[in-house]
Amino acid sequence: MRHGLPCIAAACLALILGGAAGVQAVASEPLRFSTVVIDAGHGGRDGGSAWNGLVEKNLCLDVAMRVETGLKARGLKTVMTRRTDTFVELGQRARIANRSSSSIFVSIHFNGSRKTSIAGSEVYFRSPRGRGIATSISRSLQSGVSGSVRGAFYADYKVLRETEMPAVLVECGYLSNKREARRCADPGHRQKLADAIIRGLLTARGK
Repeated sequence: MRHGLPCIAAACLALILGGAAGVQAVASEPLRFSTVVIDAGHGGRDGGSAWNGLVEKNLCLDVAMRVETGLKARGLKTVMTRRTDTFVELGQRARIANRSSSSIFVSIHFNGSRKTSIAGSEVYFRSPRGRGIATSISRSLQSGVSGSVRGAFYADYKVLRETEMPAVLVECGYLSNKREARRCADPGHRQKLADAIIRGLLTARGK
C-alpha cells in the first residue's frame, strides 16, 4: 500500500469518536471474539507496492497465512479473504468479514514511499475498539520485531469503514527502504511479524 500518515489531528479524532475519554475507555476494554478475519492485502492484478525486488501482495499473503496458522494453534477460528494470488475487491473483503459473528478484522499490508529513508511498521484503526487492537499490535511489534514502529493512527480506509466488527490494518514495513526490504525478504522476519500480530490480538482479547 502506498500512502503517508493520515493528517487528522487528535482533537478531530476525539470529536469524531465521541470524546477522548470515551474513546480511551472503550479502547481499553478487553474484546470478546472467537473468529479473526485475516485479509491479505492486494492480490492478482493488484500487486501493491513493488520495491527492491519485492512485491507486496506476495508478502501480505505469506504473513497472513502465518497469522492464520498461529491463531488456529491457539484455538481461534479464522476466515481468510484470499488464500491464493487472486484479486478481491475491497467491498467484497468487507462483505466476507461481515458474514462472521463474534469476530475482528485484520488487514495485512506492506508499505512503500518515494522517501526511501522512511521505515517502520504502522497500524491503522477507525473505531474505538479498533484503536485498542491497533495499540496492542503496535506495542507487540515494538517488543518483538526488529526495526522501528511508527505507531497507531486513525484512517478512513474502505476495509475499516465497511467492516461491521472491530478492524485494523497493519503495515508491516516499508519495502522502499533497502534495509527494511532485506528484513521483509527474510521468512524468519515475516514469522516474527506474524507472531507479533498474534500476540497483539490475544492481548486485546484479554488473554
